[in-house]
Amino acid sequence: MAGYLLIESRDPFECNAVSYYCDLARDLAGAGNQVTVMLVQNAVLAARAQARAPGVTALTAAGVRVLADDFSLAERGIKQLRDGVESAPTDVVSDHLESGHKTLWH
Repeated sequence: MAGYLLIESRDPFECNAVSYYCDLARDLAGAGNQVTVMLVQNAVLAARAQARAPGVTALTAAGVRVLADDFSLAERGIKQLRDGVESAPTDVVSDHLESGHKTLWH
């Protein structure tokens, strides 16, 4: 079992390619890998409690850990997160790299 960190920076409400990235994360988790998706920059808009973001819902349902960058959240005034999404500092990226996780940035 491999560890993966997928970093998403694009707004899922204006970029269709984000759904393919969510599919990749779900497929990796379905194959038995440990997968974490880190939402940064405008991607944190999908982490809002009231956001209609089926990709994030599908990720959490598939056992993918979903994190939202705390700085990006603060910059956008987002205080309430949807179920299954955790606020985290960007230090998480360094931790995953140090642990040998394969990392992709989109």
